[in-house]
Amino acid sequence: MDAKVIRRQKIRYRTRKKVAGTPQKPRLSVFRSNSDTYVQLIDDVNGVTLASASTRDKDIAAQAGTKSDKSKLAGTAVARKATELGLSTVVFDRSGYLYHGRIKAVAEGAREGGLQF
Repeated sequence: MDAKVIRRQKIRYRTRKKVAGTPQKPRLSVFRSNSDTYVQLIDDVNGVTLASASTRDKDIAAQAGTKSDKSKLAGTAVARKATELGLSTVVFDRSGYLYHGRIKAVAEGAREGGLQF
């Protein structure tokens, strides 16, 4: 494996030891591929995904803009779904990525959508 991937995996494992989502305060997990960004609200106690959004969703993919702009929309979309479920606070899990660019855009979008973390 690539050294960058190994470094990210180590950070992920270290973070996951400390960060866990509950039904009242789920984990907002972000995954970044080369082309898209995926966001999930996860309840680790029961092992279920409560809500998800990605830049591949039809309404977001139809928008014009950069990958960061679309990531921000994905963050806002998952925040809207969370408020429909009656959730207001989450634990942010950046999955070993640096808090920069698309990851930061997701966090800002979620905060604008009304989530607190």
